[in-house]
Amino acid sequence: MSSAAQAVELFRQGCCCSQAVLAAYAKSLGMDEGNALKVATGFCAGIGGTADTCGAVTGAIMVIGLKHASPIRGDRRQRPQTLAAVREFLREFKARNGSIICRDLLEYDISTPEGDTSARELGLFKTICPKMVESAGQILDTMLTQPAKAAT
Repeated sequence: MSSAAQAVELFRQGCCCSQAVLAAYAKSLGMDEGNALKVATGFCAGIGGTADTCGAVTGAIMVIGLKHASPIRGDRRQRPQTLAAVREFLREFKARNGSIICRDLLEYDISTPEGDTSARELGLFKTICPKMVESAGQILDTMLTQPAKAAT
C-alpha cells in the first residue's frame, strides 16, 4: 500500500487530515506513529478548528520537514531546501485543488457551528477530506522519491 493510500485509510479510521498524512509517512522518516498523531492534533480542522490551512497540507509540511530539515539546533544549511520543497508542495496542491484553505476546499466554514453542521449533513468530511488527504499523499509520494531541488 502506498503511503498516500495509507493516509486515506488512517483518515477513514478516525484520524483528522493532518494526523493521517503525518502518521502515514512518520515511521519511514524516523518518527513513531504515536508521536506523529500527537504532534499533528493541533493542526486538525484547518489548524485548531479555524478552517484555515487544510490539515492535509499542514501534515504534508511536517512530512517535508522530517525529510529535509536538519535535526541539529542552529543548523540552517538545509532550511532553504526545506522551504523550497514546501513551496513546491503548496504550488502543486493549489494547482490540483484550487486552494490550501480548509473553508475554501469544503465550501463551508467549519469553524462556525452552522458551517460544521452543514458540512457534516452534506457528508463533506467523508467525500472532500479523503480526496485532500489522497492529493497531499500523491504529491508527497512524488516529491519524496525525487532528488531534492535547489532552493528557489
